[in-house]
Amino acid sequence: MEVRRRHVQTPANAAGKGSGGGHSKVQASDALPLPIRHTNLLFSALFMASLVYLMRRWREKIRSSTPLHVVGLAEILAIFGLIASLIYLLSFFGIAFVQSVVSSNDEEEDFLPHSKTAAPSQCSLLGPTEVPSEKLPEEDEEIVSMVLGGKMPSYLLESKLGDCRRAAGIRRVALSRMTGRNLEGLPLDGFNYESILGQCCELPIGYVQLPVGIAGPLVLDGRQYYVPMATTEGCLVASTNRGCKAIAESGGAMSMVLRDGMTRAPAVRFPSASRAAELKAFMESPENFDTLSVIFNRSSRFARLQGVHCAIAGRNLYVRFTCSTGDAMGMNMVSKGVQNVLDFLQNDFPDMDVITISGNFCSDKKPAAVNWIEGRGKSVVCEAVIKEEVVKRVLKTNVESLVELNTIKNLAGSAVAGSLGGFNAHASNIVSAIFIATGQDPAQNVESSHCITMLEAINGGRDLHISVTMPSIEVGTVGGGTQLASQAACLDLLGVKGSNVSTPGANARLLATVVAGGVLAGELSLLSAQAAGHLVKSHMKYNRSTKDITKSAA
Repeated sequence: MEVRRRHVQTPANAAGKGSGGGHSKVQASDALPLPIRHTNLLFSALFMASLVYLMRRWREKIRSSTPLHVVGLAEILAIFGLIASLIYLLSFFGIAFVQSVVSSNDEEEDFLPHSKTAAPSQCSLLGPTEVPSEKLPEEDEEIVSMVLGGKMPSYLLESKLGDCRRAAGIRRVALSRMTGRNLEGLPLDGFNYESILGQCCELPIGYVQLPVGIAGPLVLDGRQYYVPMATTEGCLVASTNRGCKAIAESGGAMSMVLRDGMTRAPAVRFPSASRAAELKAFMESPENFDTLSVIFNRSSRFARLQGVHCAIAGRNLYVRFTCSTGDAMGMNMVSKGVQNVLDFLQNDFPDMDVITISGNFCSDKKPAAVNWIEGRGKSVVCEAVIKEEVVKRVLKTNVESLVELNTIKNLAGSAVAGSLGGFNAHASNIVSAIFIATGQDPAQNVESSHCITMLEAINGGRDLHISVTMPSIEVGTVGGGTQLASQAACLDLLGVKGSNVSTPGANARLLATVVAGGVLAGELSLLSAQAAGHLVKSHMKYNRSTKDITKSAA
């Protein structure tokens, strides 16, 4: 079964078609009833052949003093072929490039910083944008009364007042009176509420304070990094710091990024399973990949489709798209590309019912075997060789005990528990702490913490080889919480703030390797503490409040 796609349906065209007054947009690739790759090759060959023939003919005429405007039938055909092929190539490649540049102006992953003078946009999730026609009172107390009386919706305070700090304060007072609860411990001042309007948080009433500690230096791939960790768990930063010390004194760690691609998997339904199988065959056919790539890649200058994998459940089809996303984590980017493809497919599969843009085959913020096996985001492996002397002096244990503990605990114990991606000691501890400090999505800790920790005795049993393999680290250095001042400072500390202009995606990949390096250090230290029987003692020392600074420092 082979289906050819020749029309791209835009949302406007789809609406027009439904009303009976529109039609599908015609593309340059519609010139011939052939696959796009064959059409491109044909017109490219026609362009070169026509150009070479005309240049040779004109050179002969110049040598023989024949007027150039005197042309025969062959030359007329060559001129026509040259013009036609040139128009096709410009239409196919030029227009798609311009569209991708224009459509990327409003993306969160744009290289250019957002203008500080631009007015923040109203988040569509907050409700309608209409505001009361009457002028608001000047006194905050009167506005609080309006909110409590239902005359002023709380979500309209920012847009009506034009002052995000004042809006948060009024909302806070109204909430306190409605609930009868004291919010004194939740700070209000000292935060830029304009920076979160319409993109990070709605209906703010304050902010939560979290301490940030530093583990390091982490010697990774020949460079030193001081890893910021936001946490309230005592002993976590100290333990990770000890692991960094052991790695540094053994020569450092090495990392490799195995894959880099964000996924999104819409769910569509057909009248029959056979029709779902037809679309599956089309989507996974190598001959159609170029067609899908052209449609998908129009969503962004950074989005590049890497592959499509489908799964069927009855007459439901789940299509898992994988694409590169530059330095952005990329969920919005890949979703826009997926929507483009779904609109495109609707022409030849009019019986396709799109159930949801995300059908859980992605799989986002849930433990899933597909992420553990296929990967999602950045797939990273990080390793180090810890010298025997360092194991004894810094980690207070021995190589044999560490290898045995890892086998019984992380491998066999996790298998007994039926763990999915949890063959480690506490990878999620380090991942969560770094995610919060650097403005990542904390909920994606679920799949980003998938990790298998391996320990082996090498060099005749004297030294320790340790590695962590993490197939789905989902991070970005632009967009979302990375733009907030505190989180941006932590990214800058690591040298990965914002986009990498020369190599898009390099900053996000580097951040993923630092996360894996931090996990390596944390695993090494915690396993050593458990092997030496120091875990409870350490937590009693560092995880209990004390007013005696000298005892705490000791």
